[in-house]
Amino acid sequence: FAAAREAQLRAEAQAQGAEAAAGTVAARLMERLGENPELPAPPEDLSDAAEERARKKAERLAREREEMGPVNLRAEQEMAEVEARIGSIDRDRDEIAAAIAKLRGSIGHLNREGRERLRAVFDRIDAEFRALFGRLFGGGRAHLALVGSDDPLEAGLEIYAEPPGKKLATLSLLSGGEQALTALSLIFAIFRCQPAPVCVLDEVDAPLDDANVERLCGLLDAMAAEAGTRFLVVTHHPLTMARMHRLYGVTMQERGVSRLLSVDLGAAVDMVEGGA
Repeated sequence: FAAAREAQLRAEAQAQGAEAAAGTVAARLMERLGENPELPAPPEDLSDAAEERARKKAERLAREREEMGPVNLRAEQEMAEVEARIGSIDRDRDEIAAAIAKLRGSIGHLNREGRERLRAVFDRIDAEFRALFGRLFGGGRAHLALVGSDDPLEAGLEIYAEPPGKKLATLSLLSGGEQALTALSLIFAIFRCQPAPVCVLDEVDAPLDDANVERLCGLLDAMAAEAGTRFLVVTHHPLTMARMHRLYGVTMQERGVSRLLSVDLGAAVDMVEGGA
């Protein structure tokens, strides 16, 4: 009986020690987790079979714990860093989306303004082209057309011309001289819409007959008087040279030595008339 009493006292002491240890662990968990953990109720089945099942379950849980790998003590910090990067990326994405929307709006505004300006300039040039074509050809009619697209910024340009006595046709179907005069009509139409102080023409009269050369020179005189433009004309045509105010020629009397000659036709005419 004494031995049993002693064993009981030892068991009670061990139980009290276990309860104290459990209380200490519970206090630590409470301090770290902010919760008061509740210990599971003691099992009702204390047989050897129940103990074996519990041991196997503990071994299984231990293996699963090992398969999970080591605990990443920096996981919380790394998660915060990843969330910060995601937030930065989201902000960058929003800024880029806003910039794209703003850029598209600006492009749309520029396209609208470009269409309006192009249409206005096109109408002005077309009107000048119609007038100059009839003047250079001594009749006939011509016009410009935007083709290939309803959008003026995407459309191509087609020239339609009907010289006197001929049918309306595109530029490619005209003769060489007609093409030259039609092209000059368009160039001068653009020039009249946006004048410049100097204009250089390089042998534009080469494919023209004498009558058309006279019309071209008359147009040059009129445009020079209207806009004050100085025309520099490179030519070998006698009629064109005769209508110019001043001639410049280059001669090479000696091989490799060029000489520049200048003749003021107005002064030359006055000199001839004065001598007469």
